[in-house]
This record gives sequence, structure tokens and C-alpha cells, in this order.
Amino acid sequence: MSGISIVGTGNMARALAGRALAGGNAVEIIGRDPARAEESAASLGGATVGAVGTAPAGDIVVLAVPYAGAAAVVREYGDALRGKVIVDITNPVAADLRGFVVPDGSSGAQEIAGAAPEGARVVKAFNTVFSHVLAAGPAEGRPLDVFIAGDDAQAKARVSVFVESMGLRPWDIGELFMARALEHVGLLELGLMNHSVKHTNFSLGVTLLG
Repeated sequence: MSGISIVGTGNMARALAGRALAGGNAVEIIGRDPARAEESAASLGGATVGAVGTAPAGDIVVLAVPYAGAAAVVREYGDALRGKVIVDITNPVAADLRGFVVPDGSSGAQEIAGAAPEGARVVKAFNTVFSHVLAAGPAEGRPLDVFIAGDDAQAKARVSVFVESMGLRPWDIGELFMARALEHVGLLELGLMNHSVKHTNFSLGVTLLG
């Protein structure tokens, strides 16, 4: 379906890679630790391993790294990201869970977009889904929703097709400034985890009535 490069080797990277492969996508895993990237690819089966510093093979590049290093990754790749769709899955939440580490009025996705080269298009997605929930996929006939924000309609459409290939349900919520709302949802989920649900085996989504 699509060529996907996933930058990162953590839990979210593995969950995304697994579902992407199951959906028939070509998946490349890129990590600063080549051994860990190789291990991730081998455990999944079917993924290739990219080298840090070379252009990502995929047309869609997923930043599955902590927010603190995401903009630096984009700057490091520079012009190699021209023409790519960059998917930001980060939650730039402060360590005390009382706010965000981005300037007021901005979002992690907007800051990443500011670091991206001309011609690269940033889309916010997947930041409201916990890694193990994503890996498990839809349960008991209920869809697993993925909210998408971005300024480029074609880029969002491509990410939506990618989401659907994974067996998930995409929802376009508007332009990239709406990433702020999605990052607040990420913080809301952490609040639920800490104060009422007490675990991360849940997801937030849309229920259509009538």
C-alpha cells in the first residue's frame, strides 16, 4: 500500500511497524542503535533496516521518537525529507504533567513543521493511542480511532489510507493548529490513567449516534 519509514525502535515504533506490515505496507525501521533496529526488524519479519544519515526510503516518515529529539531528527535529515509526509506521533508533555514543553499557542507538530524543509508536509497522528492498544488493534468489534491534523489535504489523505490499511479508523480534525487539541487529549489520557482508569488498556474515540 505505502512505503513507511519509522524513525525509532521503542514500543510505539514496534506497534506501528507490526500493524503496517500486517496491512501490506513496506516498512523500514531506522534507529541510532543499528543492533536494536536489526533486532526490531527481525522480530517483526518483513521489515527492512535503514541507516541513520541516509534518506528514508518511505514516502511517509513516522517520527516514533520522544518529542525532545524529534525536531533534531528532522533537522538532521534536512533536504532528504523534501516531498515526504512526516507523521508526528509525539506528546510534548512536561515531566510534571501540568502542561507542555512547547511555546504557548504552539504544538509539538507545529514546532516540528518549523524545523522541516520546504516541501515536506507534517501530519499529526497516533498520539492518542497507547502502544499496546495499537498493537492489539480493534477489539470486540469496536473501531480503533486515529485522529489526524495537518495543513495539506493530500498528505492527510495519504495518512488516512495508511491508517485504514492497518485496520484502524482515521478522523480528519482539521489543520495543523488542531494538533494542540490532540496533544491536550494525550495529556487528558495521562490524567485518566493516573486518577481514574489506573491503567492504559483503553482508547478514546468517536461513537456515531443514529
